[in-house]
Amino acid sequence: MSRIGRKPIEIPEGVKVLIQGQRIVVEGVKGKLEKEVHPDLVLSQEGNKLFLLPRETGELLKTTRSVWGTFRQIIFNMIEGVTKGFEKKLIIEGVGYRAAVSGDKFTAEVGHTNPSELKIPEGVQVTVEKSIISVKGQDKEIVGQFAASVRAFREVEPYKGKGIKYDKEVVKRKLGKRAATTTAGA
Repeated sequence: MSRIGRKPIEIPEGVKVLIQGQRIVVEGVKGKLEKEVHPDLVLSQEGNKLFLLPRETGELLKTTRSVWGTFRQIIFNMIEGVTKGFEKKLIIEGVGYRAAVSGDKFTAEVGHTNPSELKIPEGVQVTVEKSIISVKGQDKEIVGQFAASVRAFREVEPYKGKGIKYDKEVVKRKLGKRAATTTAGA
């Protein structure tokens, strides 16, 4: 049994959940999200609680057990997304490094010969204030994927700390050659 999958999902006030076979539609203040549920799982709603259970097929298959908790958490994140939304913040560090948003394009100048561009997905809002990039949206997966793509333009290097990093990310700094040789010879 999945410990996470067993837990019922609370449906807060103002959120409408529709179950259509293997498809779940969640509607709230921030918008509407849809997801196709794994065929080995069954959705049921009782009052303001949502249950995700494995299909009755005798013994629980390993694949069913592995996706049970995952899909429960995905549905929980859908409900959280249409009520509160999700946000990821990134910080640009480095001389001359900058980012800008124009229309549905995100552009970052982070030390490459040409600026790096990325199309902003539908349902995601990106704002840039000085060196802080804020990615907001209702779908946690899309927000996280876009933030990871932005970070991949120039990951923080450990010697000078230049690059794009997440807000709370801690970069382990390394000593350079010169610092390593002067302390070793003493």
